Amino acid sequence: MLKATTVFACALALMLALPGPAVAKDSGGLTVIPSSKNDVSPRLATIPPRSEDAAQPKRERPLHGFPQAVTGAPDGAVQSTVSTAAPAMSSSFEGIGQGFAGFTVQYAPPDTNGAVGPSNFVQTVNVSFAVFTRTGSLLYGPAKINTLFTGFGGLCETDNDGDPSVVYDQLADRWLITQFAVSGANGSSMPYLECIAISTSGDPTGSYYRYSFPRSYFPDYPKLGLWPDAYYMSTNDFSGNSFAGATTWAFDRARMLAGAPATAQVFHLSFLYGGLLPASLDGRALPPAGAPNYFVALNDSSSLALWKFHVDFANSANSTLTGPITIPVAGYSELCNGSTCVPQGG
Repeated sequence: MLKATTVFACALALMLALPGPAVAKDSGGLTVIPSSKNDVSPRLATIPPRSEDAAQPKRERPLHGFPQAVTGAPDGAVQSTVSTAAPAMSSSFEGIGQGFAGFTVQYAPPDTNGAVGPSNFVQTVNVSFAVFTRTGSLLYGPAKINTLFTGFGGLCETDNDGDPSVVYDQLADRWLITQFAVSGANGSSMPYLECIAISTSGDPTGSYYRYSFPRSYFPDYPKLGLWPDAYYMSTNDFSGNSFAGATTWAFDRARMLAGAPATAQVFHLSFLYGGLLPASLDGRALPPAGAPNYFVALNDSSSLALWKFHVDFANSANSTLTGPITIPVAGYSELCNGSTCVPQGG
């Protein structure tokens, strides 16, 4: 994640210096997806945590392939020395993982995510989550992520399929936790679902507004970003086992913060693109009013591809996805040729 964030920051800086292309909607067109259900949960602290069955064997989650960047170019951006020391950590403690009480490693890859707020740290590891204080005291969990959807009904409650994200919305003092529900779906008579829980306050052990958004494609590898006008997300979509292209999502943040029925606006890209990451706002300094969200992906061995997503929830006809914009960068090669090869301890 650090590498991807660094690459995106460099890409954004370069993009601001480049002339913009003619504005054009993505060839896939815009789709507006209403939430299929929404409600408000009881306080999380009052819901008994659901635990993973420790007797189940460890399972490898299938890695769906998608088009990779061209590899083989010398990596001119590799650093051989460290010019600035990393800042000292204010605190360090064990999160959920190998050896953590009440948690069993059962899936690979783990899809580890975490978010920090003023008083809490919330962590998701594939199909489980936990709430800590910032000094490491465990307040809730580890629990299955679908614990958040107890009483919601449907696949968001019964499935616990992972690929989670967790984001702290510092602009509203809220927590956003997502995972998909796919094992009980087929994409047609039973759509795949993106299940989203957004806290009703700054307390991650309090109540949550809960949403499900249907999709006919299998929405793999969802990545979430915070922006003032929306929550943005990217997915790698599949039809069966065939890669069908990436999708950029914009969820109506204002309505979701109020717990109201909400929509998502999505642009579906061609199968030539995958692995996009949305921009996510850090700190409280806002982008210029009306600034689009930016999505970036690897393009080839010496460039990145960037898109601008402007969303208008009042009039979807005004929403646009512009790109791809090609951003030249120093030559690079993908680690492990886009696969897995780095040994992990523990």
